[in-house]
This record gives sequence, structure tokens and C-alpha cells, in this order.
Amino acid sequence: MTTLTAPGNDITDAELHTLRATVEEGLPAFLADLEHMCNIDCGSYTPAGVNQIGDLVAAELASMGATVERRPDPRGRYGDTVIGTFEGARGSGPRVLLIGHMDTVFSEGTVAKRPFRIDGSIAHGAGVSDMKAGLLAGLRAIAAVRALGVGSGPSRLPFEQLTFVANPDEEIGSPSSTPHIKEIAATADATFVLECARANGDFVSARKGMADIRLTINGRAAHAGVEPEKGRSAILAGAEIVKGIHELNGRWPAVTTNVGVFKAGTRPNIVCDQAELQIDVRAMAAGPLDSAIGAIRDLAAAPGVPDVSVDVEMMHTWAPMEKLERSGRLADHVIALAARLGFETKDVSTGGASDANTTSGMGVPSIDGLGPVGGLDHSPDEFLEVDSIVPRTALLAALLLEVSRDPEVASWRATPAAS
Repeated sequence: MTTLTAPGNDITDAELHTLRATVEEGLPAFLADLEHMCNIDCGSYTPAGVNQIGDLVAAELASMGATVERRPDPRGRYGDTVIGTFEGARGSGPRVLLIGHMDTVFSEGTVAKRPFRIDGSIAHGAGVSDMKAGLLAGLRAIAAVRALGVGSGPSRLPFEQLTFVANPDEEIGSPSSTPHIKEIAATADATFVLECARANGDFVSARKGMADIRLTINGRAAHAGVEPEKGRSAILAGAEIVKGIHELNGRWPAVTTNVGVFKAGTRPNIVCDQAELQIDVRAMAAGPLDSAIGAIRDLAAAPGVPDVSVDVEMMHTWAPMEKLERSGRLADHVIALAARLGFETKDVSTGGASDANTTSGMGVPSIDGLGPVGGLDHSPDEFLEVDSIVPRTALLAALLLEVSRDPEVASWRATPAAS
């Protein structure tokens, strides 16, 4: 029986010191690139801007010896998915997937109003935390491991394969990038997602799953003053459904339901014949998520107003990122390596979804929140702690090296996890 080294102990102190020193030396370039990226309008629906970020990522991957592929969205709605692959010899280590995203939630013109700036030790800018810093941390962590020269072949990395995916549309549910992520994750031993760490410094091992649902309510128009009885109000039906959806909160543990958009009506003297509801549903486990979705379908099937019909459209869904048993070993590595680097972190669950939901839902051991420390994402006050860049990027580099040497991780492909 093979005796496994305790998590976090396969790297020597000298290697850990060298990784951190390499990252620290590159900090000025990191900050310059962070400013450049944050000063590009690259919302999910601004593909030209997203592709400018893609150009920078692709160039850096190519400079490190990766084979770079760009996969355009077939309908041209979003930017390209950028994939960089570092190949090693068969059996030379595990197969690892890193995922970061290039898009933000902000519309064109945001950068002109809120350009990148650093106040003391805090950086501000559109996407500075979500997730330009994490994207750069992934690239620089790979570079730091390569600089050690511990790998074989042209990649100089101790993996059979390491793949870096830069996603153009994560903020809207990864509609065009998910097929590419699933294709690569299907043969990966572990996945690391580069969202920034929580504001308190913790990383993520579990996330709520989510469903983004649109209901279209079809009523009948009529003159509101002359013959209202001939109308069938889509607004009234919508209001009944909204009430029912919000009453689902608390029915199942850790399930939230919210109607965030209610569109309806054109004039006050018309009985409204069409309305639209946009609904967010989140849950920590797949069963309760399915139950909540089923309950919303039941409400749509009986809207409470005669002769009104409701169309249900599932816009985006993400399975919950449930903490897999094997993900626990990866989390143990993170915690132990952080302690050796001089700081404390622990793994937590969070409500927001990410591409880790996809990979974890496939059964691939996955850890998220591995970027620098930031917070207040999706708001004008979004921030990044500049002093966290070096230790967190060094931690990510150390994690990659540690996982490459872990015989348990190397054995996972040959022994599928129990369902």
C-alpha cells in the first residue's frame, strides 16, 4: 500500500521561496497588465472588447509555449473562447484544467467613467476582482512553475497536460464556452477556477446551482374603460405568479427564488395582453433546485386568471458545485500551502455560480476562488487588495506544483469516483 505525503508537503521550502520570489519580481508587470485589462470595456455583450482581452491572453500563453486555439461563438454574439494547451509526455503527471473569464457585467462606456486606479493598497476598476486579477494570476502562476524547470519537454511543466481556458461569456451563464469547457474537463483530473478569493481571504469549494428562467404570460387585450371584461390581464396573472414564486423562499433549505424583472404594459387604458418575468433560482444541492424549478412550472401552469397561458423558457442553468470528496484533498493542499506561505485560508460555500459548477457537476474535483483577494463585484465599488496579489499567485503556483506530485491525484483517472 502506497503511503501518501500529507497535503502541502511535497514542495521544498526552497521551491516555495523561489515561486514567491518569481511572482514578486513580476508584480510591476502584473499591475501594468491589470490596468490595461481593466481599461478595456469588455462586458459580455461587447465582443470586440472581450476579444482584446483574448488577444492579450493568447499572446501570453503562446509566449510560454502553449498551443493556442480560438473558438468563435457560432452566432457571433460573444467573444472567442481562448484555449491554451501545454502538452507533456504521457504519464508525466496529471491532467489539469484552469478556467478564467474575460468578460464583465458592465456596459460600454463604464471604463471612461471609472478608469483603473490604485488608492493606497486598494485597486479599483471594472472587473478588477471579477476577474481580471484572477485571470492574470493563473497566467503568472504557470510562468512561475515553468521557471522552476521541473517539467519535461517544451512546456517545462510537470503535467501530462495543462489547459488554460479563457471564457468570454461567464457573466451570462457561459452559453458559448460551456461545450468547450465540458469537452476538456471530461479528461481532466482536477479543475482550478480563478475567481478571486472572498473578501475575507477564503476560497470556494461549493457554490449554489442556479436556473435563469423566463416566463412569457399571454393574456388578451381590451379597452380598460369600455369593455374590460373582455380582457385577460397578463399583469394580474404575473402578479399572482410573482407572489407564488417569492413564497417558495424557505420551502427548501438554502434555496432562493427571486423575480428580478417584470416587464408589462404599454398604456394605462389597455388591459395588458403580455408580460414577462425573469426569475433567478439558486440552491446548494441538485434535488432542491429541481424541486424549486418544478414548483415554478406548476405556478405557470395555473396562473390564476382564466384564459391566460404561460410559456416557460429555461435561459441558463448551472448544476450546484457540491463539494466532492476528492475536491476535499485539493482544498487540504490549498490550506496547508497557504500556512507555509504565512497566511490562513479555508474553503467555504457561496451563493454565486461559476464555471466550477459545470466541472464539479461532471464529477471533476474542482476548487474555485483561487485568485487574489477582492470584493463588491458587479458594483462601482469593486476592489482588489494589491498586497494579496503576490501571496495568492504564489499559492496558486505552489498548488499546481503540489498537485503534479500527488500520487493520489495521479491515480484518480484510473479509479473513477463512486457515484
